Amino acid sequence: MYPVNPERPLDDVWFTRDLPVLRAIARLVDRSEHGSSPYLLGAVVPASGLPKAEVVAAAQALAAAGYIEPLTNHAGDIVRITAISAEARRLAGLWPTPQGEWDRLLEQLTARAAQAPTEVERHRWRAFADAATAVGPDDGALLMSALIGGYVPRRR
Repeated sequence: MYPVNPERPLDDVWFTRDLPVLRAIARLVDRSEHGSSPYLLGAVVPASGLPKAEVVAAAQALAAAGYIEPLTNHAGDIVRITAISAEARRLAGLWPTPQGEWDRLLEQLTARAAQAPTEVERHRWRAFADAATAVGPDDGALLMSALIGGYVPRRR
């Protein structure tokens, strides 16, 4: 056991524990074969590939953050997951994010420029890709927000 150092930040658990559990829950909840049945927390353990104690800790953290809707037993232990939030769907990759869609757009423009059948088309796609790159990821994400959400965001 390491001595406790109150000055040292805590280890990050989002990428190593919470996000893998959220993705496992999202895969289970999103499956259509069981309809909207709540999922036993025990089903999340093999789906996540993590030990049960880590899945329990992650589920508690995810519930506290509002990412999952849990059912608990009389002792307050999470026994089932009934739903996930819209933000959880985005974080798990089920729904698009503005930044992710901007990256996909840039990839598509680059691929179309490289595969264009004529030099004129290749030049047009390259110009489009160059213009999109010049816009930058921040304004690009604002544009994608408008396309995904159906609204036009205001610039700062």
